[in-house]
Amino acid sequence: MECEKISINLSSNPNFVSVIRLTTSGIASKMGFTLDDIEDLKVSISEACTNAIKHSKESEFYLTFYVYEDRLTIEVKDNGIGYDEEAVEDPDPNNPKTSGLGLFIIKTLMDDVEIKTCDKCGTIIKMTKMVGVDN
Repeated sequence: MECEKISINLSSNPNFVSVIRLTTSGIASKMGFTLDDIEDLKVSISEACTNAIKHSKESEFYLTFYVYEDRLTIEVKDNGIGYDEEAVEDPDPNNPKTSGLGLFIIKTLMDDVEIKTCDKCGTIIKMTKMVGVDN
C-alpha cells in the first residue's frame, strides 16, 4: 500500500513539542480523523517526543509520518542510550507516580505500538492510528 512520507529532524528542545503537536493535528485533520482521534494522536506524539528529549541524552531526534489512506503511522527515533524494556513497569493505579506513564498512555491511545530499543542504536517508537476505527 502506498504512503506519503514526511520526515523532520528536530533539536531536543522541549519548546518544539508544541510545533510537533500542530503538525500532527494538521496532517490528521487532512486525513479525516475525528477530533477525539486527533487529540489522542497529539497526546501520544507529545509523550513519545518528550521521552526522546528527556531520556536519549542526544541533541536531536527524528520524526517520520507515514500517511496511508486508512491510517497514520508516526515514528519517533533517537540515537540515544536506549533503555531496559523489562525495567519499565505498568503503572499502579493504587500508587500513582508523577512520571513513567508515557509508554502506557501511548499504548492505550494508539491502535498499534512497536518499540525497539538498545544501548547502541537508541529507541524507536512506532505508533499507528487507524482512520474511522472506534477503539
